[in-house]
Amino acid sequence: MSAPTHSVTLDGLSGRPIEIEVHIGGGLPRTVLVGLADTMVSEARDRCRSAVANSGTTWPDQLVTINLAPSTLPKSGSHYDLAIALAVFAAKSLVPAERLAGAAFLGELALDGRLRAIRGVLPATLAAAEAGFERVYVPEVNVPEAELVRGITVVGVRSLRQAVALLTGTEEPDDPPVPPLDEIPGMSWTSAERLAHLDLADIAGQEDARMALVIAAAGGHHMLMTGPPGIGKTMLAQRLPGLLPDLTHDQSLAVSAVHSVAGVLPSDAPLLTRPPFLDPHHTASAVSIVGGGSKVIRPGALSLAHNGVLFLDEAPEFASNVLEALRQPLESGHVVVSRAALTAAYPARFQLILAANPCPCGLASSVSDQCRCSPLSRRRYADRLSGPIRDRIDIHRSLSALARPELVTAMSGARSTAELAGTVVEARERQQRRLSGTPWTLNSAVPGVELRKQWPVSEEGRVMVDQQLRTNKLNARSADRILRLSWSVADLHGHDVPTGDDVDTALSLRRGTPLGSAMRDLVQVSRP
Repeated sequence: MSAPTHSVTLDGLSGRPIEIEVHIGGGLPRTVLVGLADTMVSEARDRCRSAVANSGTTWPDQLVTINLAPSTLPKSGSHYDLAIALAVFAAKSLVPAERLAGAAFLGELALDGRLRAIRGVLPATLAAAEAGFERVYVPEVNVPEAELVRGITVVGVRSLRQAVALLTGTEEPDDPPVPPLDEIPGMSWTSAERLAHLDLADIAGQEDARMALVIAAAGGHHMLMTGPPGIGKTMLAQRLPGLLPDLTHDQSLAVSAVHSVAGVLPSDAPLLTRPPFLDPHHTASAVSIVGGGSKVIRPGALSLAHNGVLFLDEAPEFASNVLEALRQPLESGHVVVSRAALTAAYPARFQLILAANPCPCGLASSVSDQCRCSPLSRRRYADRLSGPIRDRIDIHRSLSALARPELVTAMSGARSTAELAGTVVEARERQQRRLSGTPWTLNSAVPGVELRKQWPVSEEGRVMVDQQLRTNKLNARSADRILRLSWSVADLHGHDVPTGDDVDTALSLRRGTPLGSAMRDLVQVSRP
């Protein structure tokens, strides 16, 4: 006797259908599970045996062979339990085999037959729909997440008994609901909603930094802020998400899929509509930032910040291998984590914001003589952010303390986050119209070669960039970043083509020099 069911295995965010075959034959009573399964999957034998025994039938008193095909593909996770148990029911002719056709089954079984919530339901359902399945059975608490996928029928079940009843057409049992995964406190740490009440107008002074933040939001550019403690670097970074527009539907699905695999997707709001904001501590390990794991590869902070903001406060204090791991994702927009048995790829197109002190003690500034760090220690501290990392940052800003008289009037006339967010939306709409029909939606993502061919800057601006290249003040990659910044400045001003002033502003943003008065009007309310 044998009967097949189907489930899905995840390789990063990509899923592949898995056929689960159960054969009940002669031999000593035992259960054999084959198909390159890891320890978590192998333990499904004991979970399924108890769940079947507690669901109105007995486990076969014969040799039970469970095969997960294709056998060359590594399997991990506990979501195969439901498919395995139903395959046993079908092999015993307790469930019609034809009712199992065209359906994928996802869920972890408790010993009493209840169906527990699982991770990765959204990408698994997407994979099932792409594979041509008509229905997918998931734990009841994961139904809102699975229903985000169009073109497939989602069936939520609370227990193995209920799944059997649905497949056989018998009366459904009244089983209690199972709690969701996000009952653990602190699971909302990746959400930008916790920063929704913050306003950019609350920051005293720092007009150049606020202007740079608006430009960064408009074009999706990376930014490095340097300044003494308490100057406002963290406050500025925390207010960046408020300037960003809502995610599109495709972006929301991509972000929600990553958070689902990581197990931090809220069950009551499975579709994330706001850009995520992550600010890991500087003691975080490389695995927690990049992603990985000893048995199951899970996404790290780089991927959880996809289509959002990754903020590294006290950036030089991060381990060097963590900082150097940023190089490839900043260019490619994805992270590839390889292990001996499998490789997982996760999206990682985020906006990087770095904050650093000018020296180890943080007191070095033009208006303070309290710093006692030696020139060598300052140099070593600055070198913790390597040249290749700094070269990938579009905007560099040095923040300085304000004098007491300036603090009194610094907040007068400052525009709020809501006002500036409207300006950012208008700039992004110009980008989308210009880049319509291309794979890119933001200036920061357009390759330099395409910018020079299809969207060149004005002749005056081109001469300025060429002069910087001839004097070796810019390299080829820096020149491309200047062109992208120029377009973001032009979009904020409503220019059809970046002017010489727009390119000059981009050069100032790159060099960290003060910005002109034309940009100051963006963040200040005009005064009579």
